[in-house]
Amino acid sequence: MFQPSSRYAGVEITEHATTEGRVVRYVRRRFIPLVAPVPLAEHIVVAGDRIDNVTARHLADPELFWRVCDANRAERPDDLTRDPGRVLIIPMPTLR
Repeated sequence: MFQPSSRYAGVEITEHATTEGRVVRYVRRRFIPLVAPVPLAEHIVVAGDRIDNVTARHLADPELFWRVCDANRAERPDDLTRDPGRVLIIPMPTLR
């Protein structure tokens, strides 16, 4: 259902039957992993940084921004680049 590079790859898909008998499929909640990632690099945020551009620069794929979010325990991607001077952990790429 999801691309292998998606943050939802591997998350369980389940079903719920409504009172009207309709079956609704949904993805279970995904939690930020508690295990600290192996760092590849650090990035110091500068004014105007965007998380997709940071990820493209370090991981060669802007759609992997969620890995940087997970590594820095952020639920909202924009929070990571809001404050210039913040140091972001760029995680080592992993295979699924």
